[in-house]
Amino acid sequence: KSGLDPGGAWHAWGMACLKAGNLSSAREKFNRCLKPPMDLNQLNHGSRLVQDVIQYLESTVKPILIADDDYFATLRELEATLRTRSLSLEMMCEGKVQHNSYYQECLFYLHSYGTNLAIISFYMRHDCMREALLHLLNKESPSEVFIEGIFIPSYESGKLHMLENLLETIDPGLESWGVYLIAACKYLQRKNYYHILYELQQFMKDHVRAAMTCIRFFTQGAKSYTELGGRQTWLLKIKDHLKVYLQEVSRSSGRKKMAFTFRKKMSATDVSRHINTVDLQMEVTKFLHRCESSGTSQMTGSSLPTLFGNNNMKMDVACKVMLEGKNIEEGFGIAFRVLQDFQLEATEVYSKVAKQLVKQQKYSEIRQLLKCVNESGVAAKNDGDNIILNCLNEFKNLPAEDLDNLIQDMDSDENKIQAYVMCNKLRSAYLVSVKQEKTRAVQLVQHVRQLAENSGDDVVKAICAQWL
Repeated sequence: KSGLDPGGAWHAWGMACLKAGNLSSAREKFNRCLKPPMDLNQLNHGSRLVQDVIQYLESTVKPILIADDDYFATLRELEATLRTRSLSLEMMCEGKVQHNSYYQECLFYLHSYGTNLAIISFYMRHDCMREALLHLLNKESPSEVFIEGIFIPSYESGKLHMLENLLETIDPGLESWGVYLIAACKYLQRKNYYHILYELQQFMKDHVRAAMTCIRFFTQGAKSYTELGGRQTWLLKIKDHLKVYLQEVSRSSGRKKMAFTFRKKMSATDVSRHINTVDLQMEVTKFLHRCESSGTSQMTGSSLPTLFGNNNMKMDVACKVMLEGKNIEEGFGIAFRVLQDFQLEATEVYSKVAKQLVKQQKYSEIRQLLKCVNESGVAAKNDGDNIILNCLNEFKNLPAEDLDNLIQDMDSDENKIQAYVMCNKLRSAYLVSVKQEKTRAVQLVQHVRQLAENSGDDVVKAICAQWL
């Protein structure tokens, strides 16, 4: 009469019937106020009213053992129980759920009015993980439901191995679980749960991604190469994963292609390249660990460079290896391989090292660096000259004699003149200029005279004028 929503009254009446143990009558009342959710895959447990019903039934757990104590049950209850059982036969769970009419009642309400997440969570609460997984597959629920309803409860209760075993039992190739497993990996990565992630990747036989996780274990948070020296087992694990992946690829290429839909793919060439990187990183780690232990290490940077970073970081590794040995020559071989393997800009790296040597006042080492570069066999004719020219601003602080020696070591006279001019040693520039072929000599001496005039060096200006 008053036009009020009767839903609340029906719900209260239904709860009263439940509490009186009249299950079939409760169903009839709830049928008038409970509605199935619009979207079965929404990430909640359905309406508050349904949750109240389930909560009450689960807390009561009043066993009606169908065989013996049938005087507890009215005929209508027995009929209702049997009807529910036929409803959920597809998912029947062994154990207490199966043999208890109140639990069966829960399943009736969940299947009629609950979301997939509510059904799956119910199975998980009552140790029916297999049923939860089958329900997920049958309903093709999205990965969020798997994460929320099955995966998180499994690892939080220490049942990850049980989950893995069931996934494999239901589908030995794991293909039907691919979407869910990748989603679980992404979730773990977001949460920074890398140890669980690594365990899961090994279970998935996703060797490339497992290798990537090992790289993270090797590099993360390390402050020194002494620390990395203690983590070398991770480098061995990276190699193992990549080698196993290579074997699997070569095995599968012989017969028909394996359907590795969800595992990360990589070409054999790339995998071999990564294995080489790991080998080289092992050499670098051993060398720098030894340097740090013997106290020859000089550099202290904010972040620790490894060969798993970008090209700039790899260049930093090459610099570090050259600068941290007893002398330049000791680390040059490894640094040279780093430059070659990753096709890095060698002159830039050598110039960086030279500038650092000036800061450390190791002037004799600069000549040793140039000697190593020239003897490396791949240096272009002017590489040594370019290193000196790149570093002249820093070299201006060198003692005069060391600077002269460096410039005299240069290959090209043109470069020598350029270097002398940049260091404002105009007399030396003049002396090299006059040795050139006549026409070129005239141009060079004129240039030196102009510079002398601009800088007010009357002596050099007069010498140039006289020669001209």
